[in-house]
Amino acid sequence: MTRTTTANWGTFAAAEPALAATVERRFGAYPHHVLATLRKDGSPRTTGLEVRFLGGELWLGMMPDSRKALDLRRDPRFALQANPGDGTGMGGGDVRIGGRAYEVEDAATRAAYAEEVEPPGRFHLFRTELTEITRTCVEDDAYLVLQVWRPGEPVRVLKRA
Repeated sequence: MTRTTTANWGTFAAAEPALAATVERRFGAYPHHVLATLRKDGSPRTTGLEVRFLGGELWLGMMPDSRKALDLRRDPRFALQANPGDGTGMGGGDVRIGGRAYEVEDAATRAAYAEEVEPPGRFHLFRTELTEITRTCVEDDAYLVLQVWRPGEPVRVLKRA
């Protein structure tokens, strides 16, 4: 079995600061984004959520017993798509993050998160481990550019006319 290498947000940001800043700006442009998880039968489930970049981590907070939280408890794999807005202002391009999310039970970590984010009551909190970040954009109105980062590798850039 092949082991997938993962990294937290801080590792990615240190390795690729310019791309990390672009990704954070894209996620910061809108509060809600699309999370894909896997249902019990293996089919995909997409739902909305808010994300936070705090303390070198990408955090996913969720309502108690939400389907997406239960999905991640069972199978931690996820894909996260930045909100494109109305489609006309996608400065920074289209951004997707893939990885695994692990629920945080530690009271001190949860309290620090709650102090920063102020969730409305009970919540699930997941810390992410990244397996891939992809940015797609148009350059010079002529090229489709893909930037793909995986832990332990430099950003790979693909251009298509």
